[in-house]
Amino acid sequence: MGKTIVAYFSASGVTARAAREVAAASGADLYEIAPKVPYSAADLNWNDRMSRSSREMDDPASRPVIAGPLPDLSSYDTVLLGFPIWWYVEPRIVDTFVESVDLTGKTVVPFATSGGSGISGAEKSLREKCPDARWAHGKLLNGVDPAAWARSLRAGDGL
Repeated sequence: MGKTIVAYFSASGVTARAAREVAAASGADLYEIAPKVPYSAADLNWNDRMSRSSREMDDPASRPVIAGPLPDLSSYDTVLLGFPIWWYVEPRIVDTFVESVDLTGKTVVPFATSGGSGISGAEKSLREKCPDARWAHGKLLNGVDPAAWARSLRAGDGL
């Protein structure tokens, strides 16, 4: 896998826990895709069509601002990209990330957490946004040991 970084966005902490386990098991560096304006509980209320997350997901052009500097990916071969599934795809802040860093020629492996949606919609969406990356098949980590999945990647499975 070469040098690896786990870049992740987590709204409630579920994806953050998985990302930390993936990074530890794969010996990867860790980068949090944190919003400049943190999400409140009201912002994340998907039942409220006027909540921040609902408005962002209703607007395909929405690109929430990321706090702090972006990582320099030039020394990495592989990016493990973690996020929750929102409305069957990745959150818009993940779009901000993939469109703001140079993933050209990098192997990118998405992983996600979800209350019930699969990862295939996010995989398709991400490939369209960043076609110059080498996209590996992603993994929904619901009911899966994140560390075991990361070790399987190190062993060459799925890449």
